Amino acid sequence: MPTPQAFTIDIPEAALTDLRHRLDQVRWPAGEIPGSDWDYGANMAYVKQLVEYWRTEYDWRAQERRMNQWPHFSVSLDGQHIHFLHSTGKGPKPLPLILSHGWPGSFYEFMEVIGPLSDPAAHGGDPADAFDLVVPSLPGYGFSAPTQQRQVNISRMADWFARLMGEVLGYRRYGAQGGDWGALITSRLGFAYPQNLVGIHLNMVGIAPHPANRHDLSAAEQAWLNEMSGWQREETGYQGIQGTKPQTLAFGLNDSPVGLCAWIVEKFRTWSDCDGNPERAYTKDQLLTNVMLYWLTQTIHSSTRLYYEERHHPWRLGRDERVSVPTGIAAFPKELARPPREWAERAYNVTHWTPMPAGGHFAAMEKPDLLVDDIRTFFRGLRG
Repeated sequence: MPTPQAFTIDIPEAALTDLRHRLDQVRWPAGEIPGSDWDYGANMAYVKQLVEYWRTEYDWRAQERRMNQWPHFSVSLDGQHIHFLHSTGKGPKPLPLILSHGWPGSFYEFMEVIGPLSDPAAHGGDPADAFDLVVPSLPGYGFSAPTQQRQVNISRMADWFARLMGEVLGYRRYGAQGGDWGALITSRLGFAYPQNLVGIHLNMVGIAPHPANRHDLSAAEQAWLNEMSGWQREETGYQGIQGTKPQTLAFGLNDSPVGLCAWIVEKFRTWSDCDGNPERAYTKDQLLTNVMLYWLTQTIHSSTRLYYEERHHPWRLGRDERVSVPTGIAAFPKELARPPREWAERAYNVTHWTPMPAGGHFAAMEKPDLLVDDIRTFFRGLRG
């Protein structure tokens, strides 16, 4: 049985010194179209402002201490090093729950929800709602080692997470929650391991029904598909390069902290409920700490490679397939994909659906209180 080892985040000072040097020597692009704002991508004025804060005020060591308040571990499965945070719940019967992030996020997304979910009484909640939380870094992301083989896709990651929960941590029955790639991994867990999952909770609808099961579409479904056509035309350039030539992209992003910052922060701005200003949803420290987890671990390449693997080795539902475990969905209004409930019900056993009043793609960072409340509510009836 694989044995987890205690892990502490402790970045060598030399890596921080190198970063400071690179930030001091940045070569900025030669201007931008006047008045273009964010139309062509990351806005020059905003990125310069953020980088100046990064260079002169940002304190990685303070963020390191904050992350280390929770117990961290690492384990090797099939030769793949996987990092995870494990916070034991404080309550009469905590329910095990694995939280999965996506790109360009990290386990850091969940910093604001770990305390309320694992120790609800300390945050004004009911101790009966406590969870034993397992928060991994996706393989190839952050403190999980870069992937070293082909076809490390959604199915493979779900298999490893199932082994982490069962074989490594000894949980026979548990819940799963996720958004972005984490929504697909969570969906796959519910599909492939229904005997172990009490239910799954999503803040993004992760998978689509088989084409044969898309007949008699409602007006809301048709309107949503039309809306998605426009989004795919304007907002999926990153998917194209990451899904076809991630190696080429990696040379620039792994060498330039400013390039990496612009690539990631533009997505946080575009995908959030922030009215065009990312700092209406996040602090500079939150944005930069998430970027730092890619920079310091040099995992931007292996993280983007997941797009290649899913494009070339995808998981899709078959004609007669559906995620059968109870599924809860928190529908945030500025999420990338906002299908109506009837579309989700073609692929999932939807037993809980909550239209949220605000929030976007990175729900755990952006609207932690709303997400915590919905997770508690959904799993309350599934604890057994």
